[in-house]
Amino acid sequence: MTLAVAFALAAGNAFAADAPAPTAYVTSEKAGVGVIDLNQMTLAKTFPVGADGPRGLSLNADGTRLLVANKNTRDLAVIDTATGNVVNRVKIGKNPEYVRVHDGYAYVTYEPGEDGGPPGGKPGKPDKPGKPGADDDDANKPPAEIAIVDMKTWRVIRSVTSGHETEGIAFSPDSDAMLVANEGDDTVSIYHSRTGQPIRTVKLTAGGRPRGITVSPDGKYYVVTLESLSKFVVLDAHDFSVVKTVDTKLGPYGITFGPEGQRLFVAAARDKTLQVFDGHSFEHVADVPVGQRCWHFSFTPDGTKLLLACGRSDAVYVLDAKSYQPIKQIGDLPLAWGIVTWPRSDGTID
Repeated sequence: MTLAVAFALAAGNAFAADAPAPTAYVTSEKAGVGVIDLNQMTLAKTFPVGADGPRGLSLNADGTRLLVANKNTRDLAVIDTATGNVVNRVKIGKNPEYVRVHDGYAYVTYEPGEDGGPPGGKPGKPDKPGKPGADDDDANKPPAEIAIVDMKTWRVIRSVTSGHETEGIAFSPDSDAMLVANEGDDTVSIYHSRTGQPIRTVKLTAGGRPRGITVSPDGKYYVVTLESLSKFVVLDAHDFSVVKTVDTKLGPYGITFGPEGQRLFVAAARDKTLQVFDGHSFEHVADVPVGQRCWHFSFTPDGTKLLLACGRSDAVYVLDAKSYQPIKQIGDLPLAWGIVTWPRSDGTID
């Protein structure tokens, strides 16, 4: 072995030793941010953020910063993933919830008209289904907004007025457009990503309460879950017409396409089920029993497992991504809300 080869092998081994292990971050509304070692499938540590009520979360491009929306402190906490320390706090507004990072900016939804209570239920009580077409007072509340945060300066550069009770966010494949599901007025709002200028609003079925939204890997479709109607709709990505409406089990929220787009996964939270559909025909494939109030989920970076944040079960459920058989539960995560992984993988949030 030459000296050069030996040096290269040593350097490679040192790099491998220094490389961070695959990790999942889970927001727990009562405990902070759980850090799961994906090699061991164990809860390795918890990043404390006080009684902030963390919910939405996302990572920056190199995985060194975790961004977390905190209900009680009305801000976006920026956490150093190496130390777990909060290194910045960005004031957002009342009831920040959903976070998406895209092209160097963080998009954070907040709802000036909301009191911060969990949708459909009281703290500690099971979620209850909404009533399709119910005459509530959503339209009389201030609309939701989306704060756009420059991740170089950690300042809010603009806020975009959206619909009522804004939920999931998706971006067009060319990054030009941002799509937002508005639960309170049954619409999907479409904006220019950078300027926040409105492009159009798509009206969906009354009383459906759209929550999750994702784009197909080929860029042809957007798929939106309608929680109160227990359906999802497939929208043509060019003209936003409804291509197909598909029945689900009760209370669908989180939604994502799996690796290579062969399967579509939907979290039917009120039926404690992860549903699997064909990613092209949208025909039903399988139902997988999971825990209570599993809103968001993610694949592991290697695509072999599924991780579901199940809030009323206070745990992350781990499934085999091919057989859908349960592998284990990772507990001590009270009111688990959302989950992202590093390296990034297919998921309902990131």
